[in-house]
Amino acid sequence: MMIGIDLGGTKTEVIALDDHGVKHFRHRVPTPKNNYVETLRTIENLVLLAEAKTGQRGSVGVGIPGTISQKTATVKNANSVWLNGQPLHTDLAQILKRPVAVANDANCLAISEATDGAGSAYKVVFAVIIGTGCGGGLAINKKIYIGDNGVAGEWGHNPLPWFDEEERQYMQDLPCYCGKVGCNEIFISGTGFENTYQRLSGVRLKGSEIIESLEHSNDCHANLALHSYEQRLAKALATVINILDPGVIVLGGGMSNVDRLYTDLPALISRYVFGGESNTVIRKAYHGDSSGVRGAAWLPHLSL
Repeated sequence: MMIGIDLGGTKTEVIALDDHGVKHFRHRVPTPKNNYVETLRTIENLVLLAEAKTGQRGSVGVGIPGTISQKTATVKNANSVWLNGQPLHTDLAQILKRPVAVANDANCLAISEATDGAGSAYKVVFAVIIGTGCGGGLAINKKIYIGDNGVAGEWGHNPLPWFDEEERQYMQDLPCYCGKVGCNEIFISGTGFENTYQRLSGVRLKGSEIIESLEHSNDCHANLALHSYEQRLAKALATVINILDPGVIVLGGGMSNVDRLYTDLPALISRYVFGGESNTVIRKAYHGDSSGVRGAAWLPHLSL
């Protein structure tokens, strides 16, 4: 049995898969805010619940909105800031009395989709989370690649390329939480899309509400916000193709549910890829919002 935990900013989820990837149990609970000890206890309880429900002991993998530092063996870069500086995988291994694999949540998305999802037919899979935040993960030959610094694929905190004057002003007005200006995350996360709409309309809506307003009432501000979003996402993904040249880019997170992206992005990306053409396929995550937690379950078996 393989047990996966997806530790998100608002919810923590567990899944239990057999060796063929078939789901036997899935459950989610609210994530404790700003409390590391309660976070450990929540993960322990979910693992024990999965084992009680399935009657089997399992390996454990955990996806987090950050990564494990290769120097300090503690969490870094987590936007759930109470995790930073904590020896999460060591503490969990002691509590659960077994090795625990921990990886960035976008890497979990990548390995899930590379194993038996939208990227299963490709050697190099780049997976993107475009939700509350913005991140990326890389799978090569169906194994996660994290790099020597543990940040391979962390494209959300590279600067938006080929920015125009409007984007220059935007980045000065709204610096990223990481302390730098111009990060992809402030433009092409779901939050960034909502911010763009608010700047245009003066109204704050959720991303899904903006899309609904566009589809049902042809909201001109929604259309302009989505057009800007597509241009920015295309530029950012083109830099990934220029460096990694993956066979497929898989989109996950709330913005991945915007169907227009899959028709508009390929031509837009080609404008920015060196040589003016791109064969990289853009696909929606096959496993939807289950993909990250499924990837976490695969972690102990599919790391590179």
